[in-house]
Amino acid sequence: MLERFDQQLFLFINSANSPFFDQVMHTISGKLIWVPLYLAILIFLGVKYKRKFLIILIFIIVAATLADQSSVIVKNIFHRLRPCHEPSLLAIVHLLNGECGGIYGFVSSHATNSFDVALLSLSFIKKRWYSISIILWAGIISYSRVYLGVHYPADVIFGALLGSFIGWSIYRLYVLTDNNILKFKPYFNTTLAP
Repeated sequence: MLERFDQQLFLFINSANSPFFDQVMHTISGKLIWVPLYLAILIFLGVKYKRKFLIILIFIIVAATLADQSSVIVKNIFHRLRPCHEPSLLAIVHLLNGECGGIYGFVSSHATNSFDVALLSLSFIKKRWYSISIILWAGIISYSRVYLGVHYPADVIFGALLGSFIGWSIYRLYVLTDNNILKFKPYFNTTLAP
């Protein structure tokens, strides 16, 4: 029943298309277009955290790798066909330029990666305007994947949950690590003092 609802919701979103929004969603779904945003986030973190930035960068790299690879692993466990590969939907799925992606779609890598970026970065930046904007950004990217016919809504919802969990967990790990380093700092300062 839930799978049927997921399919019906997919068809509703995917069928509400137009040439203008086809181009908008295709652009939003691209990877290279967001490179300036990622650079801006890194520059902001570098300015804000200064000496801690290199350690933060390591955690960011770990989070990005975990998010990207975990979505691939989940796809290979569940083997859920993308809607654009589903034989019963082939005639009615609206695809742009015939772009469908790999065979399996659960969970969406775009949703996993964008929500990982969102949760991890907002945990460091801690500004309300930024939190709202970055969550909205991740949500629009996720929506674009359904609009473009390459994912079911459940693919992006569970991808978003997975990415959010990874981003939140890596931030908690960073805080734990940072707190433990601070505990040992006075010890090192006294033992290394002349």
